[in-house]
Amino acid sequence: MMRIAIASGKGGTGKTTVATNLALAASGKGIDVAYMDCDVEEPNGALFLKPCMDRSAQVNVSVPEIDNAKCVICGICAKICKFNAIAVLGKKVLIFPELCHGCAGCWLVCPAGALSEARRATGRLEIGHAGKIKFVHGLLNVGEAMSPPVIRGVKAQAPDCDLLIVDSPPGTSCPVIESVRGSDYVVLVTEPTPFGLNDLRLAVEMLRALGIAFGTVINRADSGDLKTREFCLDSKIEILAEIPDDRRVAEAYSRGEMAFSTVPGYREIFDGLLDVLISKSKS
Repeated sequence: MMRIAIASGKGGTGKTTVATNLALAASGKGIDVAYMDCDVEEPNGALFLKPCMDRSAQVNVSVPEIDNAKCVICGICAKICKFNAIAVLGKKVLIFPELCHGCAGCWLVCPAGALSEARRATGRLEIGHAGKIKFVHGLLNVGEAMSPPVIRGVKAQAPDCDLLIVDSPPGTSCPVIESVRGSDYVVLVTEPTPFGLNDLRLAVEMLRALGIAFGTVINRADSGDLKTREFCLDSKIEILAEIPDDRRVAEAYSRGEMAFSTVPGYREIFDGLLDVLISKSKS
């Protein structure tokens, strides 16, 4: 199975457009493909692939639970927590589960055995299919600060298939790193603007630090700014595809339609991108 993550240094570059159309191109060629939407704070791949959901599952994280009858107010739990999820005020221990990273340190060091492991829901998964495309996405609960547990939940549901496409959240922070971790190749979608180039540089640094192979897709490539292309060439970053700035794509997007199947010429673009990525799995 080849794992390809679609990422971008910033939002709005066309990352989900590339990911969903690439999944549709693979399905059209008879490839057993799965689409995993790890942009759990705002998943929108379903708007385009329109999957039928077969089942759902809750995502839980470990948090401490205190037995006040056993607690001796020693404060060791608060001292070991690096995320300030536990505080001792006078003779009372306060737990802030939204800050807890589930490291288990507090209940392991508690000398009185007053802390134990409890579970707290942070999001949910929905699993289904869009035609022949296997589909999984996660939805982070409103108000939750940490998305990596839900992202890990999405990736844990990865089905057996020939091609796994992971639609990552934008940026270069922890959620993105969690999404691209374990990928064979990352496609960085960018745009030829000063903001796009700045965030592309950050994303390139991130992937080089992680040691993951990558290339770029330049969306709206003919908008006039050549600095992004020059950066890729100077930095020896392969440009996998260039997608023109086309109003018809925006119109199709606004209707929740796929450029691959509704806009002439785009089937060839995404088929070509797919061929390039498949060739990398064989090299």
